[in-house]
Amino acid sequence: MWFTEHGRDWISDDVPDDELNVVKHQGEHFGFPYCHQGDTLDPEYGKNRSCSEFTPPVLKLGAHVAPLGMRFYTGNMFPAEYKNNIFIARHGSWNRTVKQGYDVYRVVLDDKGKVVKSEPFLTGFLVDEKADPPMWGRPVDVLVMKDGSMLVSDDYNGIVYRVSYKK
Repeated sequence: MWFTEHGRDWISDDVPDDELNVVKHQGEHFGFPYCHQGDTLDPEYGKNRSCSEFTPPVLKLGAHVAPLGMRFYTGNMFPAEYKNNIFIARHGSWNRTVKQGYDVYRVVLDDKGKVVKSEPFLTGFLVDEKADPPMWGRPVDVLVMKDGSMLVSDDYNGIVYRVSYKK
């Protein structure tokens, strides 16, 4: 089972990263609230603990990017290299000095489930980090449709975008 996890607020602008994790066996512990991002002990709850006690994330997603909806691409519309990639709606940071997230992120896995590449897939929601508001929209979830297109919900605008591919 794959899942995203929000990191703790109020440590710093740049730490901890939000995470992409995968459960491989029953009873696995990913650190919260003692350890964050696999290598950062919590200043309050991490005393007398070690991050080596816990399963580290398979991918750090950026500090405070708020990863919400996540789906594997199972459609046939996009090129073959997108098949079984993970798409994550990163809602965007709210309390970070330099905003980040506000996109749909693509994670490419190899045949053994190891991350080989990650990159922004759908961008343009964050327009000016100093503006109020700094964004055009905030992605919440992704859904793969029967025709292979992808829907992306945006709770800032109250709309759904359809992403398609045409050869």
